[in-house]
Amino acid sequence: MVEKKRAGFGVRTKRYWARSWQLWAMLFPAMLYIFVFCYVPMYGVQLAFREYSFTAGFTGGKWVGLKYFRQYFESPMFFTTLKNTFVIAFTSILVGFPAPIILAMIINQIRNKTWKRVVQTTVYIPYFISVVVMVSLINIMFANDTGVIANLLKALHLVAKDTNILGKESAFVPLYVLTGVWQTMGWNSIIFIAALSSVDPQLYDSCKIDGANRWQTMWNIDFPAILPTIMILLIMNMGNILNVAFDKVFLMQNSLNLGASQVISTYVYTVGIKSSQFSFGAAVGLFNTVINFVFLLITNHVSKKATGTGLM
Repeated sequence: MVEKKRAGFGVRTKRYWARSWQLWAMLFPAMLYIFVFCYVPMYGVQLAFREYSFTAGFTGGKWVGLKYFRQYFESPMFFTTLKNTFVIAFTSILVGFPAPIILAMIINQIRNKTWKRVVQTTVYIPYFISVVVMVSLINIMFANDTGVIANLLKALHLVAKDTNILGKESAFVPLYVLTGVWQTMGWNSIIFIAALSSVDPQLYDSCKIDGANRWQTMWNIDFPAILPTIMILLIMNMGNILNVAFDKVFLMQNSLNLGASQVISTYVYTVGIKSSQFSFGAAVGLFNTVINFVFLLITNHVSKKATGTGLM
């Protein structure tokens, strides 16, 4: 009986591979990429628990346990970097996450196909601006004396005439978040527009018959249709809550706004990499990853309880 089951399993396996080998062949490069660049580097996590030595390599350093974690927790920059990272990340999600959803529902309501394509192309373009160019534009537009937007804000008396916007700590988060929303809102709306394309057109006809206006149609038809997609993307965003983009923050950072712009990633670079404290940098990075994972689990649990949608 056991031999028959084994034979049957072998036959089923051969049939499965004969039917699906092309799919696995196409999937193999992605699996190899993830293994090489995501799983193999995990071997370096042990560096957070060792006293790194250039001569000893990754595995030859002295085991010091949680020494570097305690060093970070006891450092004066712990609460500063943690607070700045949370503020920037939560503000980015609070402002930036709903923006592409609203944009997608508005674009979906445009009936003229030509005008719809023009709007979509226009809002997609900023995404293709590199971070370096984006920060250069910010520096030019908000320059203290010659910046167009800075002078406009001063002319409208929204900021004082002697204010250096780029060096003001209270202006760093709004500047970072709003420029990020402008740059990514159009591109991030693509997945929601794709989800809305699956909505039955008869539902819109029913709304018209019932006398619903555009906003009522968006709230009662469009939003429920993309709610599962919204929750999945929200869970994934919360899983990266502390992964504030290093490049943009670092380029916008200066000595005047350092109190609001020093986040975990820039602190790891400054102390861990530039000062050659690799074990300390690895410990801070591992702490960052653990917090992200906890947020991912919490958000996934809340989403499954509230909407029935989750990653696992």
